[in-house]
Amino acid sequence: MRKFSKVSASVLTLGLLTACVYQQSDDQSTSYDREIAAATKTATGADAAARIKSDVAYLADDAREGREAGSAGYEQAARYVAARMENIGLQPGGENGWYQQVPLRAGVTRQDKVEMSVTTADGETKLLANLEDFRLFPSLGRVSFELSAPAVFIGYGVHAPEAGHDDFDGLDLNGKIVVFFSGAPTSFESEQRTHFGSSALTRKEAAMRGAIGSITLLTTSRVKRAPWERLVANPQRASKTWVGPDGKADISGSEIVGSAVLSMDASSMLFAGSKRSFKEVLAEADAKGGAPKGFDLPVTVSMKGVLDITDVTSPNVIGIIPGSDPVLKDEYVVLSAHLDHIGVNESLQKEGKDGINNGALDNAMGVATMLEAAKRMVEEGPLKRSVIILAVTGEESGLLGADYFAHFPAVPIDSIVADVNLDMPLVLHSFTDVIAFGAEHSSLGGIVKAAAKQAGVTLSPDPIPEQGLFTRSDHYRFVEKGVPSVFLVTGFENGGEEKFQEFLTTHYHKPSDDTGLPILYGDAARFADVNYEIARAIANAPARPTWNEGDFFGELFASE
Repeated sequence: MRKFSKVSASVLTLGLLTACVYQQSDDQSTSYDREIAAATKTATGADAAARIKSDVAYLADDAREGREAGSAGYEQAARYVAARMENIGLQPGGENGWYQQVPLRAGVTRQDKVEMSVTTADGETKLLANLEDFRLFPSLGRVSFELSAPAVFIGYGVHAPEAGHDDFDGLDLNGKIVVFFSGAPTSFESEQRTHFGSSALTRKEAAMRGAIGSITLLTTSRVKRAPWERLVANPQRASKTWVGPDGKADISGSEIVGSAVLSMDASSMLFAGSKRSFKEVLAEADAKGGAPKGFDLPVTVSMKGVLDITDVTSPNVIGIIPGSDPVLKDEYVVLSAHLDHIGVNESLQKEGKDGINNGALDNAMGVATMLEAAKRMVEEGPLKRSVIILAVTGEESGLLGADYFAHFPAVPIDSIVADVNLDMPLVLHSFTDVIAFGAEHSSLGGIVKAAAKQAGVTLSPDPIPEQGLFTRSDHYRFVEKGVPSVFLVTGFENGGEEKFQEFLTTHYHKPSDDTGLPILYGDAARFADVNYEIARAIANAPARPTWNEGDFFGELFASE
């Protein structure tokens, strides 16, 4: 799950890249096929809870090495999911069989080649310490860069003139390095705030105005959610993006040749001698509704870095349940879940610790419950509309597999009526309610409420709106194409909130997210049932879902 302020430049070790499955020997491949066949057989004849447990056990096994997109472990997981889809009775929906190959470009920053300094108006130059004061992210558009340019502070870097807010207004960014706070002002509604707070969107807007570099500053609330130590924990992991059929990498604001994130302590250097101190603008940014205005900074920033770039492919896995209605069968409901996780933490392994991030709940469980919902659809059909069962790659790297599918879908994008996404269902308590992020934006809200009732649970409002979770998982790539979408998690009632907070604090994106957790597989089967009821209701509804009148996301994306 790409959430909770994790840096969007997710990562992949070179060791895993060079161990790409396409370099496996025939003997290795045959061995994996035998293992998959045996695991699939185990998952076939059991009840729902046992099937889900078996799927999670295979996907989250140490042998998958954390299922990093582009790795051998991920490829094994994809082959297993394809085998399960075939066993369930789905039809292959990929280009040639079950797979849509997603070309990925991955770049690992050479930490020994990184430099950053700040020169004040009086000519004094201060060198910054790598991974202590800053972390650098060179653009994937080149193998190296070096720049030295004046800096300009642009507040939160939000361009939303339709909402009466434009941090770029009146500022000259040509040939400059833009400096901005992560996120967006709290004056924006939570989900709009997450949309406008995208650093990729800020860089894109800045590049259109001539900026050549960017520096992100951290707010106090951001540091509380994601401490600096987490940001720099595994610097050998790689940034990634997808490469289109034309051979061009998808890079937002590609004219920005290098970006950095500064620690709180180092940020003050940029404001030395300026009309406002970092302490002052930080206090304003932290305040409710605070939105500091931009201004030129009297410093020159120098940055340089080198990338080791590798191109790999990593598949989305696609199965289809054909619809039965002569007309509606050409429309599709998508059930999606990301199959990848964050791979191996080499720093931990060097310390002799467990470094494999197994991702049992994030998101082997999401894939397993999606497969269980698919099984029910096949067994209890017929459905009027067709259903796509989609296991995507690269979610942890910026929703890459879903984004690629949305740009190059297996069916016409306007034939997709809705996406129901399953990501990190925390079945660690006997849940009595579910939360449906995004349900209030479209007619899916009524469908979800009825389906939850049918499954014997209640529908609760978003208890953490400040996180803006609707924009932080794969379904949002469908939203950006104008497709109404919903994303379910187990609710906070009956002890759910405590389990949620404990998981985030102790296990999220850590090796301890494994099958040793006290997972309630019977409740996982109930979670699959809720998603089944939602997808079935959408598939059989007389009309396709519609965005609510005046909805922000509907107006932003559906009219394009």
